[in-house]
Amino acid sequence: MQTQLADFIRDSAAGREADEILRKCVHCGFCTATCPTYQLLGDELDGPRGRIYLIKQALEGQPVTEKTRQHLDRCLTCRACETTCPSGVAYGRLVDIGRAIVEERVPRRGVERATRWLLREFIPRAPLFSAAMRAGRAVRAVLPESLKAKVPAARPAGPWPRPRHPRRMLALAGCAQPAMAPSINAAAARVLDTLGISLLEAPGAGCCGAVRHHLNDQAGGHADARRNIDAWWPLVERGEIEAIVMTASGCGVQVKDYGHLLAGDAAYAERAARISALTVDISAVVAAAAASLRELLARRRGEALAVAWHAPCTLQHGLKVRGVVEELLAAAGFVLTPVRDAHLCCGSAGTYSLLQPELSTLLRDNKLAALGEGGARLIASANIGCIAHLQGGTQIPVRHWIELVDARLNGFPL
Repeated sequence: MQTQLADFIRDSAAGREADEILRKCVHCGFCTATCPTYQLLGDELDGPRGRIYLIKQALEGQPVTEKTRQHLDRCLTCRACETTCPSGVAYGRLVDIGRAIVEERVPRRGVERATRWLLREFIPRAPLFSAAMRAGRAVRAVLPESLKAKVPAARPAGPWPRPRHPRRMLALAGCAQPAMAPSINAAAARVLDTLGISLLEAPGAGCCGAVRHHLNDQAGGHADARRNIDAWWPLVERGEIEAIVMTASGCGVQVKDYGHLLAGDAAYAERAARISALTVDISAVVAAAAASLRELLARRRGEALAVAWHAPCTLQHGLKVRGVVEELLAAAGFVLTPVRDAHLCCGSAGTYSLLQPELSTLLRDNKLAALGEGGARLIASANIGCIAHLQGGTQIPVRHWIELVDARLNGFPL
């Protein structure tokens, strides 16, 4: 794709990156075949190729409108298009640049602006989010169904093993997950403890920055990243931990990108790159101990429950982890059911379910229909947003896959 970027961005870091990405696009249209919003709406401008043209026009200084912004807002940033693209177009990074430019030129107003401000200031603050979740649970029985779906029922976290192994890793508590499903990190700690690894959480670490970043508060997202780096760095510098384990794949994508996001920050660039290199999804850690896991599981096999696996977009398209969790669940004695269109997004996508509720609900219902076709008794996933979103539309229990492995290994109830 030929480009002629405007003077206002041509020589900036964002402009150079966008120009390189745009020039890789060959207009082939393969991306439209796997784009969830294009499949729903059938509009070229609601697919990756059309949005790339809109971003190109904005970066070349052509007029942009609220309609431009709307088409970019409808993008889930699921990155299925990146998996499909034969030319390696980094669409996710391009759309971040494009959204920032378009929003600067067409500012939001009124309720829309206030809603986004509230989301980016409220969700990342774990104490506020936790207090709101407790209040919601207290009155959950009388909430309308649309709100009840956003307030998952509380489940006990269970014991967290004390640090007792030479091998130690860090986990990110994050912002939403501790309030919505504290059982996830606790289950991860028990599984890793059984495998000879102690899992720790560092005081001071919080939201990974994805919420603010994807709501176009990129400076706020960078500040979240710096705070986490500061919280983790003493343990990293002293060599006390060997990895930073992510149990929410959405957080994993963001933290893996710290090195890129802070590459221009002289005070943090080197540390950010180191943190990114240390960051792994929990599936990689468990898979590395697969032989020990299988030996332990062989003594504890229970009922062969049918499980439908939902691979979050952040896991399969962002982190490029495919097939790993399925093998681990099969090793734990679960029977995986076939899932149609497994590459498609469930519609959660961070705050997308709040900002684009109609599209999000359609995608969720389509995903649940596909997940239910094989008669599964459980749905497993790897990201708290997807888990909560899916659970809001079904009576089938939706759990993090590490909780299923924990149930097999340690007998903790699902």
